[in-house]
Amino acid sequence: MPENFGDFVRHRREMLRAGDPRFSVRQVAARVGLEPSYLSKIERGEQPPPSEESIRALAGDLGIDPDLLLALAGKVGSDLQKIILKRPQLFAELLRDLRHLPDHAVLRLVREVRDGKW
Repeated sequence: MPENFGDFVRHRREMLRAGDPRFSVRQVAARVGLEPSYLSKIERGEQPPPSEESIRALAGDLGIDPDLLLALAGKVGSDLQKIILKRPQLFAELLRDLRHLPDHAVLRLVREVRDGKW
């Protein structure tokens, strides 16, 4: 899986285009409100990722989780920023503590919080 924003978007779009011609650069750009040349430059790494709004539109069109695409762009969604800003030190500590846990342990914690099992 490509690790930078542009490569990831291009890889996903081309994968979808292999089965559906509606996923050309021109057509995707038109659906998400970007200029085709700008999207092409983003995919080639010649331009930085677009705004959060455009990233969310792109994620929706390409069937990608918007948080994943925002993370690849080096951004955090505005909804998450608001949550973090309410308790910045607590969330920073939580994230630092979680970084070394295996995925299954983080997933278990998420499920416990979601289900209200304390």
